[in-house]
Amino acid sequence: MKHVRNLRSPLAPLRPRRFAYRVPWTVDRSGAPHFRLVNTSSDELRGVTVSIAGSASLRVSSPSSIRPGEAVRASLHGGDAARDTLLVVRWFPPDGREYLWQVSF
Repeated sequence: MKHVRNLRSPLAPLRPRRFAYRVPWTVDRSGAPHFRLVNTSSDELRGVTVSIAGSASLRVSSPSSIRPGEAVRASLHGGDAARDTLLVVRWFPPDGREYLWQVSF
């Protein structure tokens, strides 16, 4: 084992945040079972995906990038969403970190 190499990540390490990261989403529930997830930040969020866990089914129109003020539209069908369903939103802010946020109905 004379020639052991130290492997390093090809990406620069992320700097630690000094403050908590505010969730950049607001959920508009006024048209239930049709919901809007609005980007309330001043940043474009990339790699946005929406998934669901529970007995309801989900129909979503989710572009991969959401600019400030834009929204992702999602519709729930079937099941008892208030009892057993979670919506999970995944995104990357400009610093490249990955975030997940879950929404209960």
